[in-house]
Amino acid sequence: MVQPALEGGAPPGSHLHGKRDKQTLNIVMSKALPCLLSTFAITTIFTFFLYSPDPFNLTPPPKQTQKQQQQRGDDHHLLDQTISLKPPPSPPNLKVEENCELFKGRWVPDHEGARYNNWSCPTIPDSKNCFRHGRKDKDFLNWRWKPDGCVLQKFDPKEFFGIVRGKTMAFVGDSVARNHFESLLCLLSQEEAPVEAYKDADDRNRIWHFPQHDFILKVIWTKFLVAGEERMINSTTSAGIHDLYLDRLDENWARDLHALDYVIISGVHWFFRAIYLHQDSKVVGCIYCNEPNVTNWDVKVAVKMALRAALDRINNCKECKKTVVVVRTFSPSHFENGLWNTGGTCNRTGPARELEIDSGRDVYEVRDKQVEEFQRVRKKVKKGKKFGVLDITRVMRVRPDGHPGLFWGNQWMKGYSDCVHWCLPGPIDVWNDFLQAILTRLR
Repeated sequence: MVQPALEGGAPPGSHLHGKRDKQTLNIVMSKALPCLLSTFAITTIFTFFLYSPDPFNLTPPPKQTQKQQQQRGDDHHLLDQTISLKPPPSPPNLKVEENCELFKGRWVPDHEGARYNNWSCPTIPDSKNCFRHGRKDKDFLNWRWKPDGCVLQKFDPKEFFGIVRGKTMAFVGDSVARNHFESLLCLLSQEEAPVEAYKDADDRNRIWHFPQHDFILKVIWTKFLVAGEERMINSTTSAGIHDLYLDRLDENWARDLHALDYVIISGVHWFFRAIYLHQDSKVVGCIYCNEPNVTNWDVKVAVKMALRAALDRINNCKECKKTVVVVRTFSPSHFENGLWNTGGTCNRTGPARELEIDSGRDVYEVRDKQVEEFQRVRKKVKKGKKFGVLDITRVMRVRPDGHPGLFWGNQWMKGYSDCVHWCLPGPIDVWNDFLQAILTRLR
């Protein structure tokens, strides 16, 4: 590309011959100099307006176009770097107002753009890397959550590391819990690059270490929090039915309780299927089974009982550390015009009004039961334990624009939309704004 250049040439008056006297030269110079200065000023102003993305704002622009990244694999490209990278402002004192209702508010425009991208966070999982898989719109990144009557500080990795230095934090739950974990991993990596310490064969349980801050971050997979198993046909084919044991926790995470300082606990989506519920070696109910002589339970009741078992186990754990537990409420999905397997999509590009979204009554009923269990255990909290709630259900209900949709790169499920998980970067990053505020309150 030919770079623009200011026009220039020989100094004014240099074409004059030496025969002309000094007085003549001075006259010419006095007339030419104002013209030259005017031309230079006009050219400078024109160049500024032509090449400045925002000539009326002298602060760094929110979006800075960069060259597209090199190909990685067949026809796969890294994130289009038109998304800006602006570190969040570091407030002098992250003081959270105790009376602030963090989860009552609205989404407001915020044109700072993404907080990270593939350059600064290489751990973005492929299935959440929406831009790599062809998503073009970026307005869904230009919103922030504004609580009514107070301010929610944006996530500050330095402040967060100051809270968790020398500690171990685990996200316990399903793939949406992992989605949350992956968002936090990216946000923290803007301050320190993490070191992977463990990954299981199924890539469900992972551990990362931040050595400079002596902080361990892990995600522990569990479908139901309590023990459960899937019924199989001929030991190979799923029957589509699960058995849940409400009086036993899933040891995949429970066995690590004694080593955890922070537990971010969640899990709902797996309950929306045929499940038989067991307690004291008896079937006490079922979900979506319609079997004679077996009580039919709502999803919200099963979620409540499983969460109760988990919270009571943590609260009564004598060998555990001074554990801080945060209950994350139900993250709504946004399938429109069908279900995930009947052509359902999530194609919106911006926040919706609450009345536009039909998430079904189950969403808030499940959320209410989760909050009830949090309130119940907090009333009888044991020494050394602290409980908080990350109540994101209503916050995320109006963000149907934040899902991968068709842009999730699953070659075995082409044409199916993912309207459950969240793009990275994306609206899910606000969960960690909330998390930092909650941990600050619980210090």
